[in-house]
Amino acid sequence: MHMQNISAHLIDGKAFAAGLRQQIAADVARLQASHDCVPGLAVILVGDDPASDIYVRSKARQTMSVGMRSFVHRLPATTPQAELLDLIARLNADEQVHGILVQLPLPRHIDVSKVLDQIDPHKDVDGFHVTNIGKLSVGRDDGFIPCTPLGCLMLLRAERKDLSGLHAVVIGCSNIVGRPMAQLLLRENCTVVITHLATHDVAAETRRADIVIVAAGHPGLVRRSWIKPGATVIDVGINRVHDQTGSHIVGDVAFNEVAEVAGAITPVPGGVGPMTIACLLHNTLQAAQKGIETENGQA
Repeated sequence: MHMQNISAHLIDGKAFAAGLRQQIAADVARLQASHDCVPGLAVILVGDDPASDIYVRSKARQTMSVGMRSFVHRLPATTPQAELLDLIARLNADEQVHGILVQLPLPRHIDVSKVLDQIDPHKDVDGFHVTNIGKLSVGRDDGFIPCTPLGCLMLLRAERKDLSGLHAVVIGCSNIVGRPMAQLLLRENCTVVITHLATHDVAAETRRADIVIVAAGHPGLVRRSWIKPGATVIDVGINRVHDQTGSHIVGDVAFNEVAEVAGAITPVPGGVGPMTIACLLHNTLQAAQKGIETENGQA
């Protein structure tokens, strides 16, 4: 990533995530000392998708690095749906497991909704269960927030401090990023616009925005002319592109040109990506803490 003419402040997600993991590790140690409880995260991988395999290995490594237990269940791509649902039911009942994550995408013969619905909402550290989505939608703060939007919000808060009244545009309306991100920004009293494939003029919307969050899966979509000078740009995109110099990971934002006008911007890689797993660990710690509160009759 060449960085000439960059006036924007680079938002270092890697450093922020490292600090968050350090805090989580300290909290895990305290939880073990005070309640003899070690948070446990179970990750289920169905099939042998190479990208998913890399994510799962990274999640397991980082889970153990903060002192948590890691349980990885690798199932063949031909695993029947009923078998996967049975495994989730066993993990729901396992007291050593506080968080359950099913790595997406799943093979085509498996109904993703049924699988996500099977996870106990109190162990749904991905924040995808309809109960947790519902809590977020009505502004309650006692559910789990999807990890990538939560990571984006943490970076935004660190950068802008008070988000109240700011105009935010979210590009992309997926259930994993776009929709929950919009709900989180509403909770911060932002004025929120969600754009998507049917939006007539996305650039006209983003030019008015103090905050632009891009999760479209389209390399280099957002150009310099789309951005209001001084805006904060959060790029969630992870796209592999090939050119004369080889293969690169790039975001949904044309980084070099947008960085000349934005006030602050996340790089790709090294921006939002590291925050996603750190927030997964944050949610797993929360799940363990809530479990102890429930046992003590405080919930």
